[in-house]
Formats: sequence, C-alpha cells, structure tokens
Amino acid sequence: MGIDLKAGGRRVGHNTRKEPKTKNVYIKLLEKLFSFLARRADSKFAATITKRLRMSKINNPPLSLSRLSRYMKGKDDKTAVIIGTVTNDVRLLEIPPLTIAALKFTETARARIIKAGGEAITLDQLALRSPKGSNTVLLRGRKTARESVRYFGHRTSPTNPHTHDGVKPRVRSKGRKFERARGRRRSTGFKV
Repeated sequence: MGIDLKAGGRRVGHNTRKEPKTKNVYIKLLEKLFSFLARRADSKFAATITKRLRMSKINNPPLSLSRLSRYMKGKDDKTAVIIGTVTNDVRLLEIPPLTIAALKFTETARARIIKAGGEAITLDQLALRSPKGSNTVLLRGRKTARESVRYFGHRTSPTNPHTHDGVKPRVRSKGRKFERARGRRRSTGFKV
C-alpha cells in the first residue's frame, strides 16, 4: 500500500549538489581533493570547502581586501580562506601583511597583497599546508550585496504586514511621471 499523496506530491526540500556544475577542471580537481580529505581525514573544514566548491557562482560572492583586512584584525598568524574571488578596494590605503588562500585573485589585489609583504596562495597549496584547516579563518563575501537582491520581497499577510517594507520597486525611471500618482501624493488619494 502506498501513501495517498495529493496532486503535486510530497515536498522533499532542497537539493544539495553532489558535484560542481562548472566545466572548470581546476575547480573539479579541488572538489575531488577536499571531498577526499573530508571523508578520509574526517575534517569538517574540508567538508565545508567541498560544499562551497560545489555551489553556484551567485552563492560564492567576491570579498574585497578592505572587508578581508577588517575580518582578519588581530589574526595575523592565521590564513584567510575564501572560496571565491578576492578583489581590490582602492578606498583602503594600506593593508596589513596577510596570508590569503582563495580560488581567484584580481591582478591588482594580488599585487597589493604581495607588495604589503603578504602571501596569495591557491587552495591546493593550502591543502598541503593545513589539510584539516588548522590556523585558518574561513570567510565569505556578502550574498546580499548584489543590486538585484534589493528588489526581492514577498507578499504581506495580516500576521506579518512588514515583509515587503524596504523592498525596492521595479521602476523604469525615477522621473516626475513615474510612480507619483495615487498613494504617492497628498493631493491624490493618500500618501505612503
């Protein structure tokens, strides 16, 4: 006897990736290496890196040098690990000497790290240095930093009327003629 499921079936939840979707051979090899370490060395650090290597590009946002140096304050002896790109920040005038392991560095970011007396290493070099993640700090960029995230929202309900507050409207332009009618003027209806 089976279970009587309503049309639409049973909701099983989110799917987790078993391998990276990318065709990038370097990422595929890294995923093999860290999944092996996670399994055979029973390392939670390696398991987390494996999970992040399998993620989509949107879920592996870049991290700027300014944010990185802020996160690494007082952790000079440790290695920063980023599964993503490390980018430069021109607003940051001087950076401390840091050891950073990342998937990718922009040219200017790499040059600044090396000039400051730091080190920019690859993730396979990191696997040789500390396979179980000793003396490392695992960091990641802000997923919500993208412009498109500002437009995300969902409908309100009587129990939670503020779920759509602060959501940016999709407007063609910011001119006089756009979204300035009823509900946006005291003279016409009401003003929100």
